[in-house]
Amino acid sequence: MYRVFQEALTNVARHAGATRVDARLALERNELLLVVQDDGRGFQLRPGADAGHAGLAGMKERVVGAGGRLTVTTAPGRGVRLEAHLPSGANDA
Repeated sequence: MYRVFQEALTNVARHAGATRVDARLALERNELLLVVQDDGRGFQLRPGADAGHAGLAGMKERVVGAGGRLTVTTAPGRGVRLEAHLPSGANDA
């Protein structure tokens, strides 16, 4: 989860043009939940288009590889919200 958080913040710094970033790490319903949300420029997210977003692809690979799921919500001009969910016993991501 640390590396996912690190990559999310790197993406914000490099691409978002954000003035605010909020992050939350919590244990909810036997899942470790990381939420990173910015108020930056956002982007058009197309299903299955991870190839153009190497950072997102790497985060997804880490989370899914540990038995979790990654959700990215974004649109041009609306910032990005990233949610990473890991089962509470997963600690390799």
